[in-house]
Amino acid sequence: MESFLALFDTEDVKSKKWDKFNGNTDVESMKTEDDLDLDCLPPEPEQGNIEYKLKLVNPSCQRFEHLVTQMKWRLKEGHGEAIYQIGVEDNGKLTGLSRDEMKASLKTLRDMASRLGATTRVLRERSAGPQSKLSPPPERRVAEVIVKKFRKGDREGQDITDLRLAVVGSQDAGKSTLLGVLTQGELDNGRGRARLNMLRHLHEIRSGRTSSISHEIIGFAQDGHVLNYAEMTTAEEICEHASKVVTFIDLAGHRKYLRTTLLGLMGYSPHHVMLVVAPPLNEAAQEHMALCLALRLPFFIVVTKIDLGFSKRLTLEQLEGAVRAQGCTMPLQVVKNTGNFRNERWDGKIPVFCVSSVSGVGLEDLTMFIRDLPAEPSDLETETGTCLFQIDETFKVAGLPDPVLGGLMVKGSIAPGSRLLVGPLPDGEFSHVRVVSLHRNKAPCCLVRASQSASLTLEGLEDALPHLRPGMVLVSSADHPHATVFFQATVFVVYHAKGIFPGFQATVHVGNVRQTCVMEGIMDVKEDGLQTNDTASVLFRFVSHPEYLHVGMRLLFREGKTKGIGKITQVFPLIGSQNRP
Repeated sequence: MESFLALFDTEDVKSKKWDKFNGNTDVESMKTEDDLDLDCLPPEPEQGNIEYKLKLVNPSCQRFEHLVTQMKWRLKEGHGEAIYQIGVEDNGKLTGLSRDEMKASLKTLRDMASRLGATTRVLRERSAGPQSKLSPPPERRVAEVIVKKFRKGDREGQDITDLRLAVVGSQDAGKSTLLGVLTQGELDNGRGRARLNMLRHLHEIRSGRTSSISHEIIGFAQDGHVLNYAEMTTAEEICEHASKVVTFIDLAGHRKYLRTTLLGLMGYSPHHVMLVVAPPLNEAAQEHMALCLALRLPFFIVVTKIDLGFSKRLTLEQLEGAVRAQGCTMPLQVVKNTGNFRNERWDGKIPVFCVSSVSGVGLEDLTMFIRDLPAEPSDLETETGTCLFQIDETFKVAGLPDPVLGGLMVKGSIAPGSRLLVGPLPDGEFSHVRVVSLHRNKAPCCLVRASQSASLTLEGLEDALPHLRPGMVLVSSADHPHATVFFQATVFVVYHAKGIFPGFQATVHVGNVRQTCVMEGIMDVKEDGLQTNDTASVLFRFVSHPEYLHVGMRLLFREGKTKGIGKITQVFPLIGSQNRP
């Protein structure tokens, strides 16, 4: 490849920047030169983002489709960027094209790129073969063209709406089946066929019950048309054509997986919650409803399996009673026509949909309601400036030495090459890292904004990457982040059988942090301790390791049937945990 670079670069070939992960060239850093001695390139590489084409003049329809597929693969290899050498044979010979052939080939290349939502730009053009100042330049020319593909949200003025919708409900309520129908566009057969695409593990498929957090998406075009896997083959394709993307967060329904469900509700910061219930209403459904109300998450209710002949009136009465039992005075509003409901003032009401995943009754109204749900950002997400990315999961990918991190962009934005701090480490320190690559919805991207979920890879700037775990954060060094072991919060006890005293231990959920804490102090505690419905200021201490928190974060603590909620009012920095640039 050095001979290729020598055609256009005046600097030493060895000083060029190469993508060390896939061998692709950083074409934007190249400079032109007048070195015209070489008349050939190395043979076309099979891997990577470089493609040689002798000419692309009036290809047939079948040939054009093949060329588009080939370009899509090259763009994927180059993470959204590909280099085309026009007028070059596969063996690297610079044959060149006439001006008319070059013009036609560049037009075909633009048409190919347009099909994929990409743009083309001629980087440089030169005559084919060696030249001499004494003879006129030959008529045949070669050109180097860069093809760049942008996600719709990466283009200025073409931002797409991302909505996170958590799905909760008791086991056997039909959550995963309903999501399978919505995302695949095919009705269920009555035996759970639709849910198979939502389950991640073999034991989930065997039992039919979700035990982990899974994600799936649907999109909506500008005209409101639904984009799902019935007409699109990949999540990347859905995102390319959608003006709004809804990410379903499928959470476990069984009580023994309640910690996982809480992690989804607290860590993934859903904009709305879809509570799925099946008649008759059980205790687990009421508990999930109580969580939504306690965490102040806006939710709506979907009653499934109405094709089985259950009494709709009796089910609605049970729901009304469950809402009242939680101290909520909002009335239920059964939605029979989404168009009329959308025009009404429904603030202060809880929408209820009655659907069947087998017959399809009510699914159209539910889909249109989801389409019109607003993605209102939180207070943090509306801030600009420094960034905060929370790490929700880590996983290994074959071929990559370091783990891939998945999480939520809480505020700010990041791009490949961003220099950040990751932590806190066990000693409370933060480590300097650089973002290597970003992916959203299984497709590479060049920017992640606040309120968007993404996966990324890092490299250490000073030492090797430390051990990374869920609960850590990526934060700008300008924030001078501190880890903490002690923090204070105003809490409300939802339920406790006897009374809570200093020394009480419970699992605390704060954002993506989940760790056992000790209540070291309770301000103005009574003789009988904190009772149900009591409010107090409590000093907490993390038991295992320091975490990164900030004032204003909501928390939930639980131990057995004991539950409480609150908001952090003060964070005590761990001495010596500050990193300065």
